[in-house]
Amino acid sequence: MSEPAGQANALAERLQSRQFVYMAELVASATKKEEEVLEVAAKMGAVPQIAAIGVTSYAGGATGHDPVRIAAGVASLGLTPNIHITCVGQDRKGIANTLATLESLRIHNTFCISGDWPKNSPTPPVFDVDSVQLAGAVAELRRKSGTPFHISCAVSPFKYQREDCLYQYLKLEKKIAAGANMAITQVGWDAKKFIELKRYLDERGLTTPIIGNVYVLGAKAAERMGTGNPPGCWASPELVAATARDAAGPDKGLAARLERAAIAVAILKGIGYAGAYIGGTHDPNHIARIIERGEELAPRWKELLPDLQFGRAGGFYLYDPPREPKPARTFLPMVLDAAATALPVPWVKQPQDTAGRRALKSVFAWLDKRPALSHAFERFEYLSKKEIFGCQNCGNCVLGSMEYVCPQTCPKQMRNGPCGGTDHGQCEVIPEQPCIWVKVMERAEASNQIESLKTFIPPPDRALTGTASWLNYYLERDSRPGRPKKGIVESQAAADDAR
Repeated sequence: MSEPAGQANALAERLQSRQFVYMAELVASATKKEEEVLEVAAKMGAVPQIAAIGVTSYAGGATGHDPVRIAAGVASLGLTPNIHITCVGQDRKGIANTLATLESLRIHNTFCISGDWPKNSPTPPVFDVDSVQLAGAVAELRRKSGTPFHISCAVSPFKYQREDCLYQYLKLEKKIAAGANMAITQVGWDAKKFIELKRYLDERGLTTPIIGNVYVLGAKAAERMGTGNPPGCWASPELVAATARDAAGPDKGLAARLERAAIAVAILKGIGYAGAYIGGTHDPNHIARIIERGEELAPRWKELLPDLQFGRAGGFYLYDPPREPKPARTFLPMVLDAAATALPVPWVKQPQDTAGRRALKSVFAWLDKRPALSHAFERFEYLSKKEIFGCQNCGNCVLGSMEYVCPQTCPKQMRNGPCGGTDHGQCEVIPEQPCIWVKVMERAEASNQIESLKTFIPPPDRALTGTASWLNYYLERDSRPGRPKKGIVESQAAADDAR
């Protein structure tokens, strides 16, 4: 799995040759010294089937070693790192600097993810962009600079609330459209969901390689995941009980958990996944055993399906007969949609050049030159929208692209769909609060507008915070679909000019 400078990317090369790819996850935990982490990487990388080492960042919301330093260390060992780049704690300039560093180190494999909310953070962390915007920025940098970045993204088929699951798949389509080269699933132990995701992509003609997450699950980890911790990782009561029974054996459940992981590998191969991402162990002997046993079991994958069927009782499966009627339209979206057809309002999805719009633009241009009046208008707009939408005055209003749900009410301020940390439709950060994207999907489905949710929403222009979004819209200052403003690539250009 070596990748000498200037030569082919081992991960991308194996995917292109249609080999079943194996990756291993290296948790860059701060509980170990950096040299110890790299010793672990060297041992895992010695397993010949391993094509790349995944280097984590903020795994489970816990701080760890700098993933760039660890990835550089992994590369210095002659191994191929796949570095996790999260949207946590970095603004656009910071992310641009990270990408520039990766370019200089010739580290090309990036795993673009939202990231978990940091544990015990004294202040709300920065989430300046979301994972779709991040993947798109890396793709744009790849196009402009010629650096052969290979972009991975995440998807979780293991969502058992209808709207949550549908949005995971739709958001994956947005990531692929943004430039992602492959996807890696979240952890899960439900063969039916693995099959569901593959079928969803096949039906849409999407050939992007999917790597299935194979997590070596012990009893303690299963107990934590049974409570939804870490975010987005969930183990069913049946699986928690099974691992507890296994742990009571003389080997403390080792053979059983390795066999379960091997069964997952076999099923992934049988379904037609592009590979397996092995986590939950750093032991190279365990990894080798899982791979060898998985290859041995692969011809029997169909009969093994019941052994990996730990879904949520009564949970949503896309291809099962629907149990609930289609959501009905509610009053607010109906009124706002009607207004959009009759008035020159900013939330029109496809605005036309009309006399009314030209007149409003002239009015707002006049108002913009009078600070006292424009400030009064901003206060009026904010106070009226705050009561109805929870507006936080970002100055880049995209309510019309989100079925009239404000993205600023998401703690992570996602603009292109939910993160992977939801728990049965509830927010990762505020568990008692439903994820805002559930309402977005419900409204889109009720109005037959699901396809419109695939529209890419760019990062907001933060310089406009506290200004009137109506003025910014009509004077073409805001950042919105079809009209993005300064992004990550531009931040990098500015950083280069400063140097």
